[in-house]
Amino acid sequence: MGEPVGIAHIRALILALLLSVPAFAHEIGTTRVNVVFHRDHTWSAVIVEGVKVSRRSGNIPPHAKTFTWRNPKAYATYAITFANEGETPVRQWIEGDATSAPFVLSRAVVPPTRLDVIRQYLVLGFTHIIPHGFDHILFVLGLFLLSAKVKPVLAQVTSFTVAHSITLGLTIYGVVSVSPRIVEPAIALSIAYVAIENLTTQSLKPWRVAIVFAFGLLHGMGFAGVLKDLGLPRNQFVPALITFNIGVEARQLAVIAAAWLLVVCWARTRPWYRYAMTGIFWTVQRVIA
Repeated sequence: MGEPVGIAHIRALILALLLSVPAFAHEIGTTRVNVVFHRDHTWSAVIVEGVKVSRRSGNIPPHAKTFTWRNPKAYATYAITFANEGETPVRQWIEGDATSAPFVLSRAVVPPTRLDVIRQYLVLGFTHIIPHGFDHILFVLGLFLLSAKVKPVLAQVTSFTVAHSITLGLTIYGVVSVSPRIVEPAIALSIAYVAIENLTTQSLKPWRVAIVFAFGLLHGMGFAGVLKDLGLPRNQFVPALITFNIGVEARQLAVIAAAWLLVVCWARTRPWYRYAMTGIFWTVQRVIA
């Protein structure tokens, strides 16, 4: 017995729609791009490709008046929105690897002054350690907790500072290049090593300073990776690099100062805190290790 004509038509319509989806998806694609131009002379982009989300950012060239976008790897038509910070976005459709129509910036971008750069990158150095640099905080605390005496702490922190300053500069200038897939796990291992050595030794050994220096080289590459993602102004490259490093150092010293006050000063007046803090520290060390 045949199907009613109405049901047959509905099934045929559903089948036609299903068959048309791949072709439509191929033409339009699932990529979306949102670009925002910020008042601090930078731009940022969020790229959504299906379930994958990536981000791009950079500095707006001095005196730029328009901005264009091109993705040489795109094959399907996709939507892109441009917006000056605080203004209404403008949408365009781009066919494959074609270049977008020029987007007019709200004003000719004036290069930031040296004071602006110093402020901006000093803050970036601060925030890279607190609140975003938990791994670096753990490492610095590990250096401090071997001994709360001034000489061991000063020797280790100086070694670490000199080392990461060297690789930060060399990596930013392109002299040294190591994949983050190697650097990031190595940084995690450096934290584990310091924690284990703190459990097995009671004083600063000669090799400890040398090992801390080697680990500092790794951490410097990690700092450089973050700084590369943030971007550096070409006309203020050196001040930005130096002030970022100063911001990092200031936050690391703040971490050590806070730990010193907590573990040393407080424990002197209340001896039982010393035992409690030691137990908490060992617990954290063994979990990390």
